[in-house]
Amino acid sequence: MLLGMLLACSCGNAPDTTADAAAIKEVLAMQERAWDQGDITQFMSGYAAEVCFIGRRGRTCGREAVARNYQKNYPNKAAMGDLRFEITELRPAGEGFAWMTGNWELVRTTDTLGGGFSLLWQKGTEGWRILRDHTY
Repeated sequence: MLLGMLLACSCGNAPDTTADAAAIKEVLAMQERAWDQGDITQFMSGYAAEVCFIGRRGRTCGREAVARNYQKNYPNKAAMGDLRFEITELRPAGEGFAWMTGNWELVRTTDTLGGGFSLLWQKGTEGWRILRDHTY
């Protein structure tokens, strides 16, 4: 009986509902669409204001700073190409948080890039947003 109560308590506060998972996946799908349209501003709306992006070149924090890096590295639609995400795991990570891992692929006319990612999501007043992005 105690085990049942502990399991019930541990599941009650986690963002693992079907609605939460669908909302998170919709933000990621919105980011794909925005990227494919060359709209970095819309793409960035999937990030929390206090996001930190960790990549090969180090750590950048703040939505504006991360946006500047994207604009510098992807100055036009040809450089941006078409982006695809593949989610491999989406798990609750405590009250109002979720953890996602997956793969990304960027198809351009001159090349195709790809790698993996891990994202820490936070549910706030704007809905689910990416708080930490580790892309490799």
